[in-house]
Amino acid sequence: MTNSTVVSAARIFDGIRWHDNSAILIKNDRIDRIVEIEEVPRDCRREDYDGQLIAPGFVDLQVNGGGGVRFGDETSAEAIRAITAAHACFGTTKLLPTLITDTPEVTTRALEGGREARAKGIPGFLGLHLEGPHLSLERKGAHNPSFIRPMADADLKLICAYRRENGFILTTVAPENVTTKQVSALAKEGVVVSIGHSNATAATVATYFDAGASMVTHLFNAMSPLGNRQPGVVGAALDDGRVHAGLIADGIHVDPTTIRVALRAKLSPGQIFLVTDAMQTIGTSLKSFELNGRVIHRSAGSLTLDDDTLAGADIDMLASIRFIHSVVGLPLETAISMATSAPAKAAGVGGYLGSLRPDYVADFVVLSRELNHVDTWIDGKKVTHP
Repeated sequence: MTNSTVVSAARIFDGIRWHDNSAILIKNDRIDRIVEIEEVPRDCRREDYDGQLIAPGFVDLQVNGGGGVRFGDETSAEAIRAITAAHACFGTTKLLPTLITDTPEVTTRALEGGREARAKGIPGFLGLHLEGPHLSLERKGAHNPSFIRPMADADLKLICAYRRENGFILTTVAPENVTTKQVSALAKEGVVVSIGHSNATAATVATYFDAGASMVTHLFNAMSPLGNRQPGVVGAALDDGRVHAGLIADGIHVDPTTIRVALRAKLSPGQIFLVTDAMQTIGTSLKSFELNGRVIHRSAGSLTLDDDTLAGADIDMLASIRFIHSVVGLPLETAISMATSAPAKAAGVGGYLGSLRPDYVADFVVLSRELNHVDTWIDGKKVTHP
């Protein structure tokens, strides 16, 4: 018996095309190749999914929580483990625990939790996303306004130090509270900078893209809209091919028609990719929870404050894919790519995540033909089962 594992299925989507009656050959935590069933080596461990589908594992760059845990309320490696495990049950194989606007003390603890999670090799942990606190008060959404502030030199140094010592980090900022010089410094260190929660003009946002910002956070939500005379953050994002844009596809944050229009309008090679913006409700029966002392209500697929302001999303990535496919009307291959190769490319990790190719990390999800979850494999190991 070799150290190789073979996983077969009726159909395998590698990120570009389907392979019928084929199998993935895995060596350690990497994909060796996809082969036809007849070519499967005899001396390998085997796992057969007759009649099922296999697709690349989902990559989620904005996850506030899951499994009853919100990142921020709890910041330890074990809290991160609970979040990644909850989302693995819906096919997500790599994610960014996301800290929404909070105090400097909580931010420091979150960064320490990320360091600990990386050191422990928590399955599914890709890095961190700091969504704030350097945002616009005008477009704060559910973020606590008392914590929103300009970026100081100490903030910049803290983020850059994490990037150098611990790997991937993404930060959402607004031009109202961050300078182009600061964005340039972050980007040069390899920090992925995303524009979000901003009321800036398109012309202003363009200067931040020139400085190195390469992404927009939850397109259409909490940002200046596309107007006939003022294109806003939305227009700037769609019109710049260097920029990728995250999108919440739950039927609540963005209308299906708007999604179709945006996908047709987006200048490439930048892409629109799916994020869940999920809160701790995922994988639980929670009906409400507190966010910085404010009650968030869960009802009919939405999470809202008392004044009906949206406060994150109550959706997993598999449900987002089903929505894009069945409601928005895109081909299944496109819907899957929006949750796999597109976010991987946006994060700069498309060379080893988001597709089922030789030497890529063996992250994949097994689905029924009805697009229900069957199993999730992370780093070449099966991690969930109904």
